[in-house]
Amino acid sequence: MVGKDNLKTQDLNLCFEKLMMLGGSGFGKGGVKMEGGVINEWKDIPMELLLQILSLVDDQTVFVAFGVCRGWRDAIFLGLTHLSLIWCNKNMNNLVLSLVPKFTKLQSLTLRQEKKPQLEDNAVETIANCCHDLQILDLSKSFKLTDRSLYALAHGCPNLTKLNISGCSAFSDDALAYLVRFCRRLKSLNLCGCDRTVSDSALQAIGLYCSQLQTLNLGWCENVSDVGVMSLAYGCPDLRSVDLCGCVLITDDSVIALANRCHHLRSLGLYYCQNITDRAMYSLAHSRVNNKTTMWESMKEMNDEEGLRTLNISQCTALTPPAVQAVCDSFPSLHTCSGRHSLIMSGCLNLMSVHCACAVQAHRTATTFLHPAH
Repeated sequence: MVGKDNLKTQDLNLCFEKLMMLGGSGFGKGGVKMEGGVINEWKDIPMELLLQILSLVDDQTVFVAFGVCRGWRDAIFLGLTHLSLIWCNKNMNNLVLSLVPKFTKLQSLTLRQEKKPQLEDNAVETIANCCHDLQILDLSKSFKLTDRSLYALAHGCPNLTKLNISGCSAFSDDALAYLVRFCRRLKSLNLCGCDRTVSDSALQAIGLYCSQLQTLNLGWCENVSDVGVMSLAYGCPDLRSVDLCGCVLITDDSVIALANRCHHLRSLGLYYCQNITDRAMYSLAHSRVNNKTTMWESMKEMNDEEGLRTLNISQCTALTPPAVQAVCDSFPSLHTCSGRHSLIMSGCLNLMSVHCACAVQAHRTATTFLHPAH
């Protein structure tokens, strides 16, 4: 058995029989009437309709459908573009080896492993050899994978736009640098926990080759310094979400580079970056003004609510209330009010006085209600 087995082919056949028994327009004892003929069995369903049905069911049901008839198998092989195997708790590697060669049209593949790591290099090599149209790939928590996988993806999947290898601790920085030389369309890259993989030299390669990058997670990559982050800021100006949580070596220079170069930055994670000071905060605050080069851009920014929407400065204990308040005042989408926390300051007791505009207004309204003017 592979993975879970919640559904059987008999269940699908039973559903079909119930469909045949339904009364009303278009249904009868002779089957379901459609333009061009009558559907009496699964094999009578047109390919176009089969593809629509497949788009509505989950991935486990898709695999059960293999056993229905040849028409279902052909539809799956020809039409399946998105596949997730996160439900597969055992034998995922063998499942990938046997099925992926048939799914040559795949554009999105999720192989995240929640429990015991299963995926091995030969499975990723098979993906790279067969799925040249692949754009989205999730290999997170694949602890068994080595550099062989990244080298294979570099040559076989150059169209990747989103790659998640978080928690894959065996990759080297050389292999990552090699990958990005070929996968230059990357827009989202999750490297969280890849401490051995992410170095300043690897980030310099990303800055050099991945100019379209928008989302980057470097959480707990403790070897990252200002050199790497500044290379990203200069090479990837379209960055919108950057997570540097736990990157303990970075200083204000990293934040200043991002503020000055990445004008579309929406989310910044600085949790436990204890070298960050007020200088970085004032740079963020001033960047909103500096980035408005024309009146038209200023109006557009206001209308689109551009600018920082999420900022995590938890455990950044060197920051003071005036500097953080300046950031909060510059970006109306940053909130400290209940239910809308997007300015996250856990562990910074000295910042308790920082409030967003709506929190201040709510306080004033409550005060007026409790103490009306005489």
